[in-house]
Amino acid sequence: LSDALGEVTRGLEVVEFACGIPQLLKGGYSEGVSQGVDVYSIRQPLGVCAIISPFNFPAMVPMWFFPIAIAAGNTVVIKPSEKDPSASNFIAKLWKEAGLPDGVFNVIHGDKVAVDRLLEHPDISSISFVGSTAIAKYVYENGTKHGKRVQALGGAKNHMLVLPDADLDLTADSAINAGFGSAGERCMAISVVLATDSIADALVAKIAERMPQLRTGDGRRGCDMGPLVTGAHRDKVASYVDAGVAAGATLVVDGRNPDVDGESGGFWLGPTLFDNVTTDMSIYTDEIFGPVLSVVRIKSYDE
Repeated sequence: LSDALGEVTRGLEVVEFACGIPQLLKGGYSEGVSQGVDVYSIRQPLGVCAIISPFNFPAMVPMWFFPIAIAAGNTVVIKPSEKDPSASNFIAKLWKEAGLPDGVFNVIHGDKVAVDRLLEHPDISSISFVGSTAIAKYVYENGTKHGKRVQALGGAKNHMLVLPDADLDLTADSAINAGFGSAGERCMAISVVLATDSIADALVAKIAERMPQLRTGDGRRGCDMGPLVTGAHRDKVASYVDAGVAAGATLVVDGRNPDVDGESGGFWLGPTLFDNVTTDMSIYTDEIFGPVLSVVRIKSYDE
């Protein structure tokens, strides 16, 4: 619940910004930039703006886009993730109650078929996407092919570099928060810790001793980490843990059979920690999008 409150709060920051945006929409005028030459700029709405949003932040990510689009005079068609579409439906209901005219904020549901129609539809001027890198490339290639402005935000493999003079207690706390917050299902999750050899043993020990203190649960009674979004995704993340073991990484903390505060049928995977990960392993190369933290040992900052 605290994560959800934080998500909505961060979305509302963009709404507040959009409420003050008229000053930025006026364009500009420069007199006498050259002999007999004045220059002016005019900002005009694009028209219909489409948003294709991911499952992990079903309120915040759409709220990055639609307040700006509507404040700038556009209409919006949003295709939320089919895994959790109810947030967008609720936001549409709030817009309706607030008096937004019909047709300005529209929600459609579906999967690839719906996405493809948005990418090719002649009346849609722009596409905003957040999701995996593979789909981001697909959206960018096909949206631009049909003459649309496209912003496509893909995945990431975020690294934390720990040097010999680091405060290891603070660093271990940071690794826990950044690696396992939102069950690792966020674009900015830290999934790789690069630890210099001289402090690697101590850092891994400090991270490992903190991990049992994390409560995994359904969120109603206070917990640090919830379930993964679907059974299929949980199984996919667990398969990466299997692959890491098979590739020879050291499984320091195994989250495949967690003790949870929630229904036994939930899509649970506990915090997982690997050590001695190498850059050719799939747990290093792929964005896992789950609570799996990998430690890669390095000799020096230069390496």
